[in-house]
Amino acid sequence: MKLNGSDIIAEVLIEQGVDTIFGYPGGAVLNIYDALYKYRDKIRHVLTAHEQGAAHAADGYARATGRTGVVLATSGPGATNLVTGIATAYMDSVPMVAITGNVGTSLIGRDAFQEVYITGITMPITKHNFMVQNISELASVLREAFRIANSGRKGPVLVDIPKDITAAVTDFEPQPPVPIVDETVLDEEKLQRAAALINAARCPVIELGGGVASADASDIAHAVVEKTGIPTCHTLMATGVLGYDEPLNYGLVGMHGNLVTNKAIDEADLLLAIGTRFSDRVALDPEHFASHATIIQIDIDNSEINKNVRVDEYLTGDVKTILTALLPLLEEKTHDDWLARLAEFKKQDYTPKDSDDFLTPHALVRAICEGTDKETIYVTDVGQHQMWAAQYLSHTKSRDFLTSGGLGTMGYGYGAAIGAQIGCPEKRVVHITGDGSFHMNLNEACTAVSNHLPIITVIFDNRVLGMVRQWQTCFYGKRYSQTDPERQTDFVKVIEGFGGKGYHAHTLEEFKAAYKAAQQADGPVWIACDIQKDARVVPMIPAGKTVDSILLADSCATCEKQCYKQEN
Repeated sequence: MKLNGSDIIAEVLIEQGVDTIFGYPGGAVLNIYDALYKYRDKIRHVLTAHEQGAAHAADGYARATGRTGVVLATSGPGATNLVTGIATAYMDSVPMVAITGNVGTSLIGRDAFQEVYITGITMPITKHNFMVQNISELASVLREAFRIANSGRKGPVLVDIPKDITAAVTDFEPQPPVPIVDETVLDEEKLQRAAALINAARCPVIELGGGVASADASDIAHAVVEKTGIPTCHTLMATGVLGYDEPLNYGLVGMHGNLVTNKAIDEADLLLAIGTRFSDRVALDPEHFASHATIIQIDIDNSEINKNVRVDEYLTGDVKTILTALLPLLEEKTHDDWLARLAEFKKQDYTPKDSDDFLTPHALVRAICEGTDKETIYVTDVGQHQMWAAQYLSHTKSRDFLTSGGLGTMGYGYGAAIGAQIGCPEKRVVHITGDGSFHMNLNEACTAVSNHLPIITVIFDNRVLGMVRQWQTCFYGKRYSQTDPERQTDFVKVIEGFGGKGYHAHTLEEFKAAYKAAQQADGPVWIACDIQKDARVVPMIPAGKTVDSILLADSCATCEKQCYKQEN
């Protein structure tokens, strides 16, 4: 049958199982939006306040559902507004297809109105990108974009489509989606070697990374942990892969990880790293990271092997496939002496203190968890609140903790929460943010209101740019350059102006009452929570240091000389 380019786009989206896209219209994509009007019974389009919000929503949708997120934007500023969202997805290996319009092919390269070379701009932050220059190629390019986004190490793909291509007509034949083929080649000799090393270890540690969640390998990873009895830690991106209360889950590792997890890696004789790339927030000093251990790395991306930390053995391919093959080779064990050693480190670890006088971050996170069921999706922005959430959230699953890990995108949270709520309408979505991050994209409140999304936003409002200010306290002699913005934002009035509901909370009791009321609302609710501006994220290992330099004090006021000396 003959179809125009815009109808082909809609047909291919339906072929690929897409029923929801996020975007914002404009001149170069008007033909596509006209087609979406015709296909509105099959494809839901969610209009956001800003294209960046649409990109983050597509990202959140993908992370929460495991499906491909799709975002659509017009040429020029519409396309460039997607860049931060695309980079966020790229750094965290999130499958996304970004479709951008462009000026007609006869105008390409002439600096036409709203023309931009978006494929050049996004080349370093996509798995691949395309510019369609012939209508006969449109369907095949779109199909290839979905295949690439979901094969191997997942990630975003951009397809740029000139306006005249969306109007041109060609033959179209529907096709089923191309199956994603697992290209893992199991090396039996490497599997045997890895198993022998794991079975012989006396002080082993498992480190889980975001690749476990991406591969839907949480169950098999859990089986490996249970069978081997190996104490396990996780990176920020693997929060929720193991249950918070599981005895072998020792929690977060790295800069803001526990003393016990960092000491465990420091003293381990074997480290099994699964789906993690040893980023600088985990291996802060790569030369001395797990320096006493034999390191085995399992990762889908061969380029991550020996990139940041030298390893002794590695297995490349799909994490789920490799762990499934490895599990029968592993011995059932307990490591009583090693666990006893770790128990001593646990006694030395940081323990947060409650207060009757003001809201503390850990008590606030605890109240959030106690007030919601285990099917809650937690979404964070970036900053202190993000670390407190990762440290203290007590019941998450591998797809129920959404955060920007690699890029650290302030303003990520609200768009991602919208995408998650639309993708998982049966679940509660709680957005945890700080006043600094939230100011960046709080305009997406209009999207939540328009779509009647019952997202609860908990704002850790310390009226400063908390994480940067913490570094200025510790490492810059309390020179608070531009981190005390003196903003007078009344978040309750702001959300009420958008058409939602808001509450202020100065005490834990006030928060619990507001949180309970928020869960009865049929639209977005914001709860602005007053916390102390000098509240610290601890533990903390200064950048480039080892666990020997870990800071465990409640306030940097007691250790600022030590901090400053370590940094300088």
